[in-house]
Amino acid sequence: MKSTYFNYTFLFLIGTSLAGFSQNKPEEKKPEPAKGEITEEIEVVRPYMPVLADASKIRRSPDLNTNKPFKPNLNYSILDKRLELNSDLRQLQAQDINLLGPEILKNNYAKLGAGNLGTVLGEVYINTGSDEALQAGGFFKHINQSGKLNQQNISTQELGIFGKSIQDRITLNGELGYDRLSTYLYGFNPENTLANPDPSHQRYGTFNIKGELLKNFNDSSESDYAAKIDAYLLRNNFAAKENSYTLSGFFNKVWKDFNIGANSSIDFTATKDETYDISNNLIRINPYLKLQGKNYKLSLGINLVKEFGTESRTNLFPAVTGEFPIVPGYATIFGGYTGDVLKSTLKNFAAENPYLSQNIAIENAIEKSNVYGGIKGNAGAGFGFKAMVYFKTIEDMPLFTNSKTGFQQFDVIYDRGNSKTFGIEGELSVKASETLNLTGRLLMNDYKMGTEDEAWYKPNYRMFSNARLSLNKFTLDAELVLNGDSNGLTYDSETLERKVIVVKSYVDLSAGAEYQFKDKMGIFLRANNLFGNEYQRFLYYPNFGLNILGGLNYSF
Repeated sequence: MKSTYFNYTFLFLIGTSLAGFSQNKPEEKKPEPAKGEITEEIEVVRPYMPVLADASKIRRSPDLNTNKPFKPNLNYSILDKRLELNSDLRQLQAQDINLLGPEILKNNYAKLGAGNLGTVLGEVYINTGSDEALQAGGFFKHINQSGKLNQQNISTQELGIFGKSIQDRITLNGELGYDRLSTYLYGFNPENTLANPDPSHQRYGTFNIKGELLKNFNDSSESDYAAKIDAYLLRNNFAAKENSYTLSGFFNKVWKDFNIGANSSIDFTATKDETYDISNNLIRINPYLKLQGKNYKLSLGINLVKEFGTESRTNLFPAVTGEFPIVPGYATIFGGYTGDVLKSTLKNFAAENPYLSQNIAIENAIEKSNVYGGIKGNAGAGFGFKAMVYFKTIEDMPLFTNSKTGFQQFDVIYDRGNSKTFGIEGELSVKASETLNLTGRLLMNDYKMGTEDEAWYKPNYRMFSNARLSLNKFTLDAELVLNGDSNGLTYDSETLERKVIVVKSYVDLSAGAEYQFKDKMGIFLRANNLFGNEYQRFLYYPNFGLNILGGLNYSF
């Protein structure tokens, strides 16, 4: 058994050695090509041609038609474009617009018209240009009318120049002008038609100058200030003269959540007539503290007024106001409690009633208290409103009365004691569309006098309303005035006894139209007092009747 095993092992080793020898057989060297000959090994590739013997290796029938796939040459270009998601908000890209030439602005205009009642109208307005930071210009206005009564004539003229300069920190405004009013004391008494055969001529001429300095608004600034000067010189045909110079200022400082400031002014006025020479001067100081929160505005202050000159006295009044929105952005309630000195001047009296006599009494009235409250707001950009009630107590209220020396002239008397006035005031503004605007205002008053029987020539209500319709080159406008009853005080020419006459209410409706038939030229037509009522604002002075006026206007 051992011998047999040995024999097998020996034979295995010999076989292994022979196999290794046969595998390590030296490689035969290929003959080198002769010089100048080219040798190349070519591998022939042909389509697969299976033989019948290989059929058993194929599980299914092959596709014997082989086609070389077509591989086109593709060119790629990379676009420099940002991929945006439709769900994201993207910034709008500004689109270039065609630049237009500068618009030709018409800064100047002239108007000329004429009508019945001997009416002549002329206006000229001139401005330097469209630069809002630096402007200057001038204007002139003239109108005159004549009625059917003896010397029922009136004419007014206005002439002025102005300038404005907006600088880095301040804005300057200035104006120099002259106003003239010419009329006759044509008062007509139907009970005695021959009582005023030769009406006196009255004329008021006023030179005025105004200057103003304002600090420009700045978000980072914590203080504001302003200063203003206002002066005028008035003369009339009755040798009356009045000179006035007023310097006023304002300062406000922001401190934390408060505004601390003061309004102040000093006013020198001298009035001279045949029988008196009055000096009526005032110094006002109004310090205040303002608090403003998210839902309120409150101002607390005092109004100190010092009168000096012919008369001297010191007055101290409260100055408290507040606002509280009940519907933020739409409706706000407001109220206040204030007082002041109501200065009397010949200029103010003549502006309300030019038929004054000589030696008009000049005294200041005292508004002891003015308590008011109401609501104001808007319902969008096209609707605004305001409604207010007030209760005033006034000492020495001035009133007009017919003069004892002639009914065609008016004097000024004062209600001695405290006059109480309860009033209602309402305002409305409606912008129905881009072409139609409506405005209106109503005033109603109930007077309780101190010593006088009535509030002479003060109507119990007044209403003003205006409508304007613009259609391309065509414009229509209308104005309505309602004036309630009032009581006039006059005197019997023989006994000088008081007589009270009711001045009836009236309605005054006016309308006008304008058409711009060329780029720079248009025509206008206006009718005043369409109802033709010769109503009276003051006793014995009937107004003009129907007045129709037309003409041309030109812009340049």
